[in-house]
Amino acid sequence: MPRSKRRSTTDMSTNEDDRYASKRLRNSNSSRRVSRVEEAQSFSQKRCLAWFREYTTPDDPDTLGPEGMEKFCEDIGVEPENVVMLVLAYKMQARQMGFFTKEEWLKGLGEMQCDSIQKLQYRLDYLRCLLNDQNAFKAIYRYAYDFARDKDQRSMDMDTAKAMLQLLLGKHWPLYSQFSQFLDQSKYKVINKDQWCNILEFSRTIYNDLSNYDVDRSMARNNLDPNLKS
Repeated sequence: MPRSKRRSTTDMSTNEDDRYASKRLRNSNSSRRVSRVEEAQSFSQKRCLAWFREYTTPDDPDTLGPEGMEKFCEDIGVEPENVVMLVLAYKMQARQMGFFTKEEWLKGLGEMQCDSIQKLQYRLDYLRCLLNDQNAFKAIYRYAYDFARDKDQRSMDMDTAKAMLQLLLGKHWPLYSQFSQFLDQSKYKVINKDQWCNILEFSRTIYNDLSNYDVDRSMARNNLDPNLKS
């Protein structure tokens, strides 16, 4: 077998330099990729505000209104009537249904570290999970009363109350359909906040077979008196 030619020192040095240069280039590219990932993962209030502006108008840049809300819901893939939108409003502590102010937006999404559609979509399951926590659900339920009622009125009109009760309790309270029938047949036109809170307590404490329902002692009796046994 013929001997291979011995490489010159110059050739070896050149090859070593090429390898080091290639390695530095790979490390540099890797660092830039990591930097971009970290930048995308970290929350930016500036980016969050720019996202908010996509749904506002030049006439009112600090308020996201009904038209912007529709586009926002479409972008994140959630129907406006979905209960998760109520939970999101709760996180923002939004004061009026169908509207988010700049301050509310930055507060709620800042707490969740969301400054893009993708980040909020990733957090939707977290928002849904809040409904399974008793304390969180109670806070959301109480918040819903002031959020949904007409701000010119101290009480909530019955149509709005039934819609909100359906949204919050309809799928989880086995007696909801019977309670809803009672509301339909009652002469009540509005529900005050004490009644609203007592409905939740009633749904949590009365057994599905009504075996522990006592008309004389029921919390709901003092306010709505839903005679479910009749």
